[in-house]
Amino acid sequence: MNFDDFDKEMRQFEESLDQHVLPDMYLVTRLDGRAFTKLTAREQFRKPFDERFRDLMQATVEHLMKESGFRIVYGYTESDEISLLFHPEEESFGRKVRKINTTLAGEASAFFSMKLGKIAAFDCRVVPLPSLTRVEDYFAWRAEDAHRNSLNTWCYWTLRQAGITAHKASSILNGQGNAFKNELLFEHSINFNDLPSWQKRGIGIRFCVEEREGFNPITQEKVMTKRNVLKADYELPLGDAYREYIRQIITQC
Repeated sequence: MNFDDFDKEMRQFEESLDQHVLPDMYLVTRLDGRAFTKLTAREQFRKPFDERFRDLMQATVEHLMKESGFRIVYGYTESDEISLLFHPEEESFGRKVRKINTTLAGEASAFFSMKLGKIAAFDCRVVPLPSLTRVEDYFAWRAEDAHRNSLNTWCYWTLRQAGITAHKASSILNGQGNAFKNELLFEHSINFNDLPSWQKRGIGIRFCVEEREGFNPITQEKVMTKRNVLKADYELPLGDAYREYIRQIITQC
């Protein structure tokens, strides 16, 4: 058997589980930090939220948006997760799920590890969405998840810092609603509504057109130039306004 025939035969096994995101489907990916609870404890990041960790996550999102080779129009991060919205016409790797997952997980893991100075890893999943409304739903869902997790995290670490054991703190919060949790924080002089928005809703990152003054060496004149730059939104809009925010990113890209 010549090599070409042998190669074709063996590639059947390699590609037997390949999936492709169908045409006309919106493409989102979500990356999650692997064992980041242990990592943040080992690196002694401040609880419940640490700006150094926030900045690492934001820098990782920005790297993926600029350097991964994919056309990504919106990035979102909360806690140890990252969501990326692709340009509707993105066709890299023929929209092959395996290639998208491995490329982004590898890029994120390598970049975050380099910035932290310690080994860290992300997994990645592809989320195909059938309509713009579902894209809005997805990011509204992640923002609501961020809000819920933030409230729980603030309550848990407030109890822990008050000297309550991990098991007891979890028992106190188990099955309790938002009213109870907000009251618990208030009793410790914390108003959840006054906490920074990025802790409660996450951070959105998008491309914006920025005008800058430049210099034309041929005409020896100052000129205004336009360039796409990344902007981080630390105070994302709420409810329907956030859905409109997402819709505009897609329709204007």
